[in-house]
Formats: sequence, C-alpha cells, structure tokens
Amino acid sequence: MNFSLSLRLFLFSFLAFGMTFSQSFEALKYRTVGPSRGGRVTTVTGVASLPGTFYLGASGGGVWKSEDYGTTWNNISDGFFETPSIGAIQVAENDPNIVYVGTGSDGLRSNIISGKGMYKSIDAGKTWEHIGLKNVGQIGAVEIDPRNSNVVWVAAIGNAFKDNAERGIFKTTDGGESWEKVLFVSEKVGFSDLELLPGNPNVIYAAAWKGQRKPWTIISGGTKAEGGIYKSVNGGKDWTKLENGLPKNTIGKIDLAVSPANSSILNAVIEAPEGEQGLYKSVDQGKSFTHVSDDIRLVNRPFYYTNVELDPTNPDIIYSNANPLIKSIDGGKTWKVIQVPHGDNHDIWLNPNNPQLLIQANDGGANVSFNGGETWSTQFNQPTAELYQVEVDDQYPYWLYAGQQDNYTTIAVPSFPPTAVQQTGTAWIINTGGCETGPAVPKPGNPNIVYANCKGRFGVFNKLTGIEKSYYVGASNIYGHNPKDLKYRFQRVAPIHVSPHNPDVVYHGSQFLHKTDSDGYSWETISPDLTAFEADKQVISGSPITRDITGEEYYSTLYSIRESPLQQGLIWTGSNDGVVSITKDGGKTWQNVTPKKLPKGGRVESIAASLHDLATAYIAVDRHLLGDTKPYFYKTTDYGKNWTLLSKATNGIPSDHTARVLREDPIKPGLLYAGTEYGIYVSFNDGSSWQSFQQNLPVTPITDLKIFRGDLVLSTMGRGFWILDNITSLRDPKMPKLGGTPHLFKPDTTIRYRYPKIRAGNSFPKYPRTAVYIDYYLPEATKGVKLEILNAQKEPVTTILSDSTLLKSSVTEVEDMGLNTLFRYVSKKLKARKGLHRFEWDLRKKGPWHKTKNRRYKNGPLVAPGQYTAKLTLGDKTMTQEFEVMMDPRVKAEGMTKALFGKQQDMQDKILALLSEARQLQDRLEKEIKKLDPKEDSTTGRLEQLKAALKQLKNDKGAYPQQMLIAQISYIYNIVNGADQVIGVDVMERYDELMTDFTAIKNNVH
Repeated sequence: MNFSLSLRLFLFSFLAFGMTFSQSFEALKYRTVGPSRGGRVTTVTGVASLPGTFYLGASGGGVWKSEDYGTTWNNISDGFFETPSIGAIQVAENDPNIVYVGTGSDGLRSNIISGKGMYKSIDAGKTWEHIGLKNVGQIGAVEIDPRNSNVVWVAAIGNAFKDNAERGIFKTTDGGESWEKVLFVSEKVGFSDLELLPGNPNVIYAAAWKGQRKPWTIISGGTKAEGGIYKSVNGGKDWTKLENGLPKNTIGKIDLAVSPANSSILNAVIEAPEGEQGLYKSVDQGKSFTHVSDDIRLVNRPFYYTNVELDPTNPDIIYSNANPLIKSIDGGKTWKVIQVPHGDNHDIWLNPNNPQLLIQANDGGANVSFNGGETWSTQFNQPTAELYQVEVDDQYPYWLYAGQQDNYTTIAVPSFPPTAVQQTGTAWIINTGGCETGPAVPKPGNPNIVYANCKGRFGVFNKLTGIEKSYYVGASNIYGHNPKDLKYRFQRVAPIHVSPHNPDVVYHGSQFLHKTDSDGYSWETISPDLTAFEADKQVISGSPITRDITGEEYYSTLYSIRESPLQQGLIWTGSNDGVVSITKDGGKTWQNVTPKKLPKGGRVESIAASLHDLATAYIAVDRHLLGDTKPYFYKTTDYGKNWTLLSKATNGIPSDHTARVLREDPIKPGLLYAGTEYGIYVSFNDGSSWQSFQQNLPVTPITDLKIFRGDLVLSTMGRGFWILDNITSLRDPKMPKLGGTPHLFKPDTTIRYRYPKIRAGNSFPKYPRTAVYIDYYLPEATKGVKLEILNAQKEPVTTILSDSTLLKSSVTEVEDMGLNTLFRYVSKKLKARKGLHRFEWDLRKKGPWHKTKNRRYKNGPLVAPGQYTAKLTLGDKTMTQEFEVMMDPRVKAEGMTKALFGKQQDMQDKILALLSEARQLQDRLEKEIKKLDPKEDSTTGRLEQLKAALKQLKNDKGAYPQQMLIAQISYIYNIVNGADQVIGVDVMERYDELMTDFTAIKNNVH
C-alpha cells in the first residue's frame, strides 16, 4: 500500500524570552501504526470513462483515490487541504482530470470537523487549489455542468454549530474564481443536496434543510418555510418552491435523485413526522409528488444518513443509504436489505456504463463491487480510523489502545511488530472490549487486562480469553432517557482513569466521580455532581422530528479525570459543560476551580496534572460545539485558584484551531505539547509561545497524546495512531537556542529490538527497523560530516561519512585488509546541509567482506547491549554524547545475560572472519586463474590445482547446486546472527570442521 504523505510544513516565528526563535523540525518524522481498518466515509464517486478509478471522502481522513478497483487507496489531499472533513466529490464528465471537492461532511455528528470551502484539481488529484467558499461550513453536494466544467454548483449546509449567512446554493461560471449565492433562505437554513436535470443542466433541484448541532441536542428540520424542495429552470436566476404532494408542515433533511434514464422522474427521501416520512416520487419534474413509501429505514437517524440514488439505466431500481443499505426494484414500493462490509451507510455511486460496478460508503470505509453488491472489496486498506483517545501499555513493544468511532469494539495495535505473522497490519488489530467510543485502558503491570467502556458501560476485558466482564455503574440502560431523569448521566466517551499510585484503583465518570479497587465488582461514589447541570440543557435530544438519544448528547457529565502522579488523592476532573473541579483528600471535599474568564459551557477535553509541581495542572477546553472555534489552553500553578490562558491570538496557535489536548513533558518542565482540531504544536517556554510541530503529520484533529518511553504517541480523528520516535532532543536546553554553533544531541536509551520474520511486502503500516536516533544541528552547510560509534572501551565500531571523498584517506586500508576491525561507509542519510538532522544508526557492526563493493561489509551482527558513544566530527571540531543500548526485556526473560551475549559475539566474530577470508581467497584464486595461460602451466599443474581448490570453495552454477565451503560458512553465519541465543553445540563443532577444511584448502594453494 502506497500512502502518500507529502505534506506542507507549517512554521512559526515568535518572540520568546526576548529573542526570536524559529526552528524547523522537518528531520523529525511521525510514522503511522494504523490501524489499516477504515473509518467513516461520507462521500464516494467514480469515473465512468476510467472504470477502475474511484474517489472517497472521509469524515476526518481527507480525499483518497484508487485506480485499481479499490484494491489500494492513496491519499491525495495531504499537503493541500486545510481540513480533512469531506462533504462531496465530483469529477467532470467531459474531462476526468478535473475534480471538485466540497469540504465539511454532511453527517452532523458531535465529532464532525468543520469544512473549509471548495478545492479543485486539474490533474486528477495530483495537485489542488483552494477556490473559495471558506466560510460556508459543511457542504452537502457539488454538481458540475456536463457541458462546461467551469460551471459548478454547491449546496452549503452551513456552520454545524451556529447560524451563519454563508448558507445556501452557490454557483460559479469561471471554475471557482468567483461565486454567486443564487438561493438563500435564512442564516439557520442551509441546503443538503442539489441535482441537475439530465440533458438540461439549466434545471436545478435543491433541498433546503434546517440542521444544526448543540452539545445537548440535534436540530434537524423546521417549519414548512424553513425546508423543502426548490426548482430553477433558468440556471438559478429564479426559483420555485415545490409543494404539491409533499409534507404539509414540519419538514427535515432531504436527499434528491433524478433519473438519467427518464429525466421526468425525481425522487426525494424526506425526514418528516410519523406517517409523512420516507420516499416521495415525481414523474413530472416536480410539479406533483406521490408518497411511495414510509419505510422507517429510509430515514433512520436522518441527520446522519439520508441518501437516495437511482440506477442510471433503470429508474425503478433505487438505493437508500441509511442503516441498513436497502434496495428497491419496483420504484420504491418494497425494499430488500443489501449486505455490506459495515453498517451505517452514507453514499453510493454506480457506473452509468455498467451499474453492476459501484462504490458504496459507510462507517467502515468505502467498498467496491463488480456484481451489484453481491461481494465487496476490502475496507482494511484505508487507514482513516477516528480515534477518541490513546492509551499505552507497559509491555515491549508497547501497544496503543483507543475507541474507534463507528466500529464495534475498542482496539489495540502495536508500536512495533510483536510477532511473526502472515498478514501484517490487519493481523495486529485486536479487540479489547467496550465499543466504538472507548476508552480502553490497559492495567499497569498486566497488559492482558483492559478496562474498557461503551457509552458508560464499564467492562474488564481479558485478552487471553477474549471475554469481557461487565460491571456497569448503576446497571441501568440510559438510552432514550431525558438526562434530567437519570440517576447517572454518562457521555458516550465516559472517562476511565487508573490511579498512578495503585493499579487496582480505577476512576470512572458520570456526573459523579466513581472509584473501584475491585475491577468494578463494587463502586464507590466519591463526589457530588461536578457539572454545571443547567436545567434548560437537560432535554430529550432530537428536534423537532426525530429523537436521537444515544448518550452522545447527554450534557453535564464528566469528560476527563486525572489523579496527580505526585500525590495520591489529589484528583482533577473536567466536565463536558465547562466545570473544572479538584479534591486534595481523595474525594472527601471538592472545589470548583473553573477558570473565571473561561466562557461557560465548553468541553474540558483533557486535564494534565503536572509531573513536576504538585500545584500545577493544564487543561484543554473545546467550545466549537457552541460555535466558538478559539482554542482554550490554560495552566494553573496554585491548585486552580488562578489560571493563565496559554493560547492567545498572537502566540502561535491559530484562532480556529480548537483545543483538543494539552500535555506536559514528563522529563523537561516547561516543554508542552498541544493537540488541536487541525494539528499539533510545541512550546519550550511553558506555553508563552508555540510553534507548529506538524512535520509530515496529516491535517486532522489530534484527539489525545502521550509521551511514553521517549516517544510522542498520538491519536487522531480520522487518520489512526501516529508515533514520533524519540523526542529526547526536544528536552535538550540547547534546542530552543540553536543558532551559530553546531550541536550533537544526546541519543536516548535504545532497546535492542530484533525485527521478527514477517510477510510484509507492501503491507501497511511500514514499521521501522531498530535504530539509535542520533540528532545533530548544523548552523551552516558543512563539507564532510563524520559520525563514529565507539564501544565502552572507546574502540570504533563503525564510522559513517556524509561525503565519499572522505573515504580516500581512510578506506583504502580497509579495502585491502578485509579483516581489519575498522568499518567506514558513506550514507546519504547523514546530512551535511544547514539545519536539524536525524541519523538512524542500525546497531550493526562491520559485516563480512564481499567481492561486490556495494555489498562489502554490510549486514554485520547487531552490537551487544552496553554503553556506546556517538562522536560527530565537523572539520576540526568534535562533539561526543554517550548512550546506552539495552537488552530486549523479552530476551532477558528468556535467560540471556551479558556473558552469553559475549559468547555469541565471539562466535559471530570468528565466523565473520572466516567467511571474509574464504571469500577473499576465492577472489584471489579467480583472479590468478584468469592470468594463467593453460599452455604455459602444463608442467606445474598450478591451474588445475587452483581450479580444484576453487571448486571446493564455491557452488557450481545451476539450480540447487551442492553447497560448498563458502556457502556452508555463510549458512552458520546466518544461524548465529538470526536471534539472541546461546550458540548450539552443533554450530561450534561445525565451525571447527569448516575452519579445518578452509585451512587445508588455503595451505594447499599457497
């Protein structure tokens, strides 16, 4: 799988401590660890003239393209789009290179990401240009005039969380250089869909929708004046409202479909009061409608679904995307469920030249079918998972845990390959209990036990059995209730927090803080209501038509919990209606310590109790569901009595990058990491100023982050998990002061990890091999950089050069003396240009000699665990830093010791030397044979002697030749290098045999 990650680097300069600092972190790269399982896809389309080409638009993962019928998907929006939320994609009929994308998905969930307008590509998605409408919010539909691809129509739903004047139907006639609003109802009413009449694109249908989201409810629909279907017959200059046969009063979300096979037929799926909802059909281009079906499946959760599509060759074949996907072959009178790889369906596109070839979108991704939906392509090839949080366990390699929105359980994926498997990526996604919302929190000291959650339902999942035990606080099903009537109010993402002082103590939040020390067998409530609990917000969600009460809209619940790692019983909580609370005595007494200047009602997304100071804590508050996108990051140093806003308009974080998570570095005080709606930021001065820390990370919400074993670990709402390996250099006091002096950063302790033998191929994700990350800074381009690795005795292990000219004075000796311990080579990855650089040393010593120069001395044994030194030389200036290579704890548990490593290394060195000498002897004999004249050698027999020796050394050509001496030496060389192990008796005996054989051959040809 080839996942394109060519991303723009956003850099900021800012004033800090009286000096200007701007540092590019381009050398520090994030890597994705998946999962490969897809997330929610809200829109799909294909290209009729290129039947294998399809596009998908994810709710938080951007635009992806497949050119092989959905076998592989590649992201094409990274580096161009300012938002990962996609609402509509259209390809021009007259030129498949022209693609328009409307951002802002139309399923108004509480985790919806705002749109940023329209984008256009003229090279089939290789590059993109923003073409306006940045403030229209969510886009429900885009249509292109089939005669002229510069004429484009956009249906703008509007801002999902507040009124805005940019709602309406927009039109461009110049390819997006300018836009005209051609239809507008009000600042509360947008448009969910539009259709052009086949054969006459001057006729347009548009569906008005009053849709908006509040933290405590969903608004979908309004009065007759606020919704309905509009029609224009003159290219949008004039509009008529269609009413004959449609719902008389309240009307909600509408989706339209016009038949390409019979342009007189217009279908509409309409959210309306009971008895009026369902499919409406017109056979006279909208003059009158007939209510064909009131099947409730057509408008299941209409704010989230509502999509109808017609077979382009037969108007009686209708598809309805909701929950489930249903199909009618009799014009909508009867319906049959079509099985798809995942539930919750959003969009479908059928190839007009072959309707059996189609693509369909749902909460699990996009899937292609060749046979009208009988079978589907996989969804395990599109890493667009929406994750609410990240937790890590303490095993090695560590695993990452989260709730994956729109999937059935919480999940875990490894940071490195933990085992050898046949199908990488997918085989390393495991279920860990709970459900899509999570969280999933592994128990410290026992990663086989996971505390999991599903919308307030607490479970204890055992990985060894795959079974989850249920210990729900209150043991009451809270679905469908008015929240004011509930004993315990749980949000869908109800927090779980394990005490840093006692792994048996677990905290869980409703409007109260609950505590267990018995894995949930019994619970103790240790707080009063810690929320604002405003009466007017305690309502049944879903108005004025469709109730929707899944817990997502339960307002006034706890959203974040943290106990201080410095003092047991000092606990902070944050609610989803903006209240911050603290107890210093384990819950006996509580204080409301909400920042006084914080606007009320926001969601306290995260709390971080300081690891360096007892009275210090950090919070991130999100108010974008209230229409306020400003980031609110705060710090207190006096237990919440006073708070300092860390996200001012002028200190580095843009004003629309809503706060998601704020964490403090566990080692370096004042080093902070902030995750926002559109990326990540770092501060070296405790939040006084910030700069982008995005690098190659795609633009997507950073929902949570952890700093663990020197890694920065992220979860995202649309692109899965990401890791930035080894952030140790950020903790160096020199990092924010880099200027005119070169600097070598101290490498972090590295665990000596052997990559398991797996069937990787082009699978996803691409895991890095083990390496020591060596960071260094050059104030200017330097001619020739030399990096040496020394062992504990300060003896050289390897030397890496940036410039091949440096080899001339040193490597000749090595080339002539293959058994010399010196090992020098040139690596293009050892950069010599100005800036911050990272070199990854693979922990390998010098390998055996080979006659082919580019294979010479490669693939040497891994160095043993121990102390090492990195020595960087720039001209006459030398810098050194010590570091440690640690034994893999799993290898240690198997019984390996320092002494056993020493014995293994001795044997490796012996066999390596024998293999090098044998290869050099072969090379010498082959060269001598070429020089000898058979006629002149008839008396001495030297030629035959050499040929006989060579035959003993090397294999004959052809299939499956007998393995001769050099192949046999190479065979045992691979044996002793493949694992950390006690060397077997057979290998030691075989080495002695081979050494004896080689000595005899060598002596015979001297």
